[in-house]
Amino acid sequence: MKTHRIEAVKDYLLNLQDRICAALEQEEDGAAHFVEDLWERTEGGGGRTRVLAGGSVFEQGGVNFSHVSGFKLPPSATAKRPELADRQFQAMGVSLVIHPNNPYVPTSHANVRFLIAEKAGEPDVWWFGGGFDLTPFYPFREDVIHWHRTAKAACEPFGEMVYPTYKKWCDEYFYLKHRNETRGAGGLFFDDLNEWGFDRSFAFLQSVGNHYLPAYLPIVQKRKSTLYGEREREFQLYRRGRYVEFNLVYDRGTLFGLQSGGRTESILMSMPPVAHWRYNWQPEPGSREAVLYDQYLKPQDWLEN
Repeated sequence: MKTHRIEAVKDYLLNLQDRICAALEQEEDGAAHFVEDLWERTEGGGGRTRVLAGGSVFEQGGVNFSHVSGFKLPPSATAKRPELADRQFQAMGVSLVIHPNNPYVPTSHANVRFLIAEKAGEPDVWWFGGGFDLTPFYPFREDVIHWHRTAKAACEPFGEMVYPTYKKWCDEYFYLKHRNETRGAGGLFFDDLNEWGFDRSFAFLQSVGNHYLPAYLPIVQKRKSTLYGEREREFQLYRRGRYVEFNLVYDRGTLFGLQSGGRTESILMSMPPVAHWRYNWQPEPGSREAVLYDQYLKPQDWLEN
């Protein structure tokens, strides 16, 4: 693959990181700022980790860029494609997780990434992946609908079946099998995208990345001043435990990063700063907490009306 195409992806990802960090800092209105940590990887490449902590709106948030390379893909990348095991690779992406203070503001996650695997004398193998998803604690239906309408808008220029396909993939991917529940209210997830050709696939990646802020910021702005008490905070911390369980047990990005010798601090910045577990806890029937379980932690069509 021509170098200028790889550089175009890298330039976009770095700019996306800048734009998202600036927009989230603006919500803090000077109360907190991202701290940048530049790092290098012995095997090749490095990254730009940015973390905001102790804000008035966001308890902790990380927006990371990484560009790593090596001579052997990790098992998480070759398990289903063993023919790639002996290829050198480059992988780059922006990954973010935002944990708000207010339990009425959902946690959000987004990721856009590109990987290319090369071997002398053979065609390059490359693909794009990513998406974004929403994890509410005290959900509002209008917020979830807005999130999915924005996700659909990101997909519409690329075909009418793109949103339902990648929305379904998100529901299936962010699913905790051992809990029999989705991690949250879903969004988009795609991977191994190359069948559209490089230019169209890259354009879709950009559309997904560019729609994250329009999807999330209106929800933050609407809910960040909602009054809450100890009960809501305790439930938020309990549900954050599910986030930890998913990231450590199922998440492909976490596994890829750890198996490829990535920077542990950057990989695990997705973890919430505080989380709780309670033995065999169940929400009281009819309670506000039960609404999340009864109405939101199951795949459904949020745009049917």
